[in-house]
Amino acid sequence: MNTNSASLREKVAREAANLLYTGIEKEFKQAKLKASKTFGAHFLPTNLEVALEIDRLAEEREGSARQERLVKMRQDALKLMDILKEHSPLLVGSVWRGTIHYASDIDIAVCHDESAEIVSILKRSGVRIIQTERVTVTKKGKRRGSFHIYVELPDREKAEIKVVHSSDASRKEKCEIYGDQIRGLNIKKLEKMLRENPLQRFVPS
Repeated sequence: MNTNSASLREKVAREAANLLYTGIEKEFKQAKLKASKTFGAHFLPTNLEVALEIDRLAEEREGSARQERLVKMRQDALKLMDILKEHSPLLVGSVWRGTIHYASDIDIAVCHDESAEIVSILKRSGVRIIQTERVTVTKKGKRRGSFHIYVELPDREKAEIKVVHSSDASRKEKCEIYGDQIRGLNIKKLEKMLRENPLQRFVPS
């Protein structure tokens, strides 16, 4: 790749990242298409290239407050996971990876065949539930469903709890953005990280 094409690729990725960071676009594909059209490019950057640019934008615009918030969000996640400890909670998403920005929320996955029970546990613990919804996606021709619970914490941070069926508990998912396996952190690993390296990042090198 020559210098000019490399520079153009960076510009397209940066523009797509800006569209996503500012909320103008919600989906990576649409952001990449719009950015490519803006620069008259005949290619699309990878999701990883765009994600890395979003990370750079967040670092440039949010500074040290971003790191402070990351630690707080991880502490919040631990409290939520402790409430759900009987159901194998796993911290995933940007709070797990360490790539949060101003619009990020906390993503937690739990396994249970009765989503209403998870809702009940949260309510009994005083967690404020904003919304719930059932989501169905099709991957490789197979339809999979999950139940999503959106909550607001006392410090105004928001979290999304994804309830998956126990039959899907052992299924390993590949991240559509970073291309690696979504490993996440269980309670024990999150506690260890908060003690030893609360700003640790989990992104492909």
